[in-house]
Amino acid sequence: MSASIAIVGAGPTGTCLVERICANAAELLSWPSLDIHVIDPYPPGGGRVWRERQPDLLWMNSAAADVTLFTDESVRCVGPIRPGPSLAEWLGCDPGRFVPRPVQNAYLTHVFQRAVDTAPRGVRVHVHRTRVLDLTDVPGGQAVRLEDGTTVEVDAVILAQGHGDVTPAADERRLTALAKESGLRYVPTGYTADLDLGQDQLPPGEPVIVRGLGLAFVDLMVLLTSGRGGRFVREHDGELVYLPSGREPLLHVGSRRGVPYHAKTAYPYRGLRPPEPRFLTARALGEGPWNFRRDVWPLVAKELAFAYYHELINSHPRRVRIGWAEFAERFAAEEWRSSGMRLLIRKAVPRHADRLDLDRLDRPLDRIRFGDQAGLHRWMDGYMAADLARRSDPAHSADHALILGLLSVNGVLAELGISDRWFEGFFSYVASGPPGPRLEELKALARAGVVTFLGADTRVEHRGGRWVAQSPTLPGVVTARTLVEARLPAPSVSRSTDPLISTLRDRGEIDESAGLLRVRPADRRLLDRSDTPHPRRFAFGPWVVGGRVTGGFARPGLDAPLFRHADALARIVLSEAVTTQIRHVA
Repeated sequence: MSASIAIVGAGPTGTCLVERICANAAELLSWPSLDIHVIDPYPPGGGRVWRERQPDLLWMNSAAADVTLFTDESVRCVGPIRPGPSLAEWLGCDPGRFVPRPVQNAYLTHVFQRAVDTAPRGVRVHVHRTRVLDLTDVPGGQAVRLEDGTTVEVDAVILAQGHGDVTPAADERRLTALAKESGLRYVPTGYTADLDLGQDQLPPGEPVIVRGLGLAFVDLMVLLTSGRGGRFVREHDGELVYLPSGREPLLHVGSRRGVPYHAKTAYPYRGLRPPEPRFLTARALGEGPWNFRRDVWPLVAKELAFAYYHELINSHPRRVRIGWAEFAERFAAEEWRSSGMRLLIRKAVPRHADRLDLDRLDRPLDRIRFGDQAGLHRWMDGYMAADLARRSDPAHSADHALILGLLSVNGVLAELGISDRWFEGFFSYVASGPPGPRLEELKALARAGVVTFLGADTRVEHRGGRWVAQSPTLPGVVTARTLVEARLPAPSVSRSTDPLISTLRDRGEIDESAGLLRVRPADRRLLDRSDTPHPRRFAFGPWVVGGRVTGGFARPGLDAPLFRHADALARIVLSEAVTTQIRHVA
């Protein structure tokens, strides 16, 4: 008798699930026979986002030492630990290297193949290079109908596609129509590597208004500069300079904050791990529903400050006036931002530059106004230089501890089922920014006049047959014939173009919350519109409610939620949903 599981999606999430199912199969199955069907039009391991065929110019945004898909002794899971190399160890490269995405594809392919090669006897992995069109109930299992015309019957199905394409939102449809009517160009949200960025769409020398200064913008910036033949060279004084090819458009870029994401830290963290979260707990929150900024954020902020000052006081004692034991006791007794807490921090940390200011960190341009573009340019040049210096200097290791605190808090919020769009943006801005060299390139592009900053709270409208951008940071406006949304599309089940999601949605067999696929938190079983969990259908990954914490790559030694959650799901599926024999139907 053979058990069977289908995993829809062969990217990092699906690969992690394959590894965890193989790791747990021998213990949980009473018979030594299991077929795992991995279904994705793209090769397994990298999937679509990390596919091999994309420009080498596009890098990972995580250092090679911070990327693994192998469990280690830090992971608190029930299933067996099966260690393996981090990306840096596998490559034998500098731990701080940021590798091209095709190289990451090779690592992910290795992880997938190793999971297959080391699977217990009787476990077989079948790869189907196609899409799933539909799922239907059959006696004892699920019939999985594939685009290649075949159907596979399995005991259970796990949806692990990751973020997929969606139809344009209402505002994007409106702007597309305006562009067509006015003879303008509009590039809506999307994965940068998949966009049409040719010279017909973004002509050389023409101004282009860009909304967004996050990671999607960094990819856009690279493809429109280095990707069009421009070169970066380093002067004798160490300054990076950009030599244009003449084929670049002129990018006028703005966003809500008006500044790019903070650069990744460029030094290994040598300090103590911040204490496990102690303030952000279910007991402290009480019964929901919660208003995030009123009920949750004060506890989150207190956790972040606790992690920050833990590192500052323990690793840099000459810059403080109070020992950690005294500070921790007094800090724990105070409410976030109370007068007592502010007094404690002022007394303990004499230098203002060493104190954590989360408001200023979040909105550095808030209430700052400039008389002209040159003034904003000088400020931005200094801001980026200071960020690069701070993120490469271990004297500011408290910033690194803050990032570790954010990772920990993110995991706790996922466990509690709490999500908030503002906090997700804040997390990415502080902890998930570009490699330092990319920020240095942006600085050089601004000096070369290829990139111009618009300021904070940038607004774009259609006026007089042109796109018009303006910001309260600066007087005046910028006009252009082209508008680019340098952002990924927000997840949306209702607007998904995935044929399987569309089919299940139209039949009411799945539901969504804030654009995400709803599951029962305890076991990740899919919920239909009547809130009924399906016994044989599961979903896992960043596009699932509560799954954002599993979306990034795991860091070695940090008890990554990706592994804990994938292991728990693998054991649930193997022990509760696997019962029948597989059949292939032509």
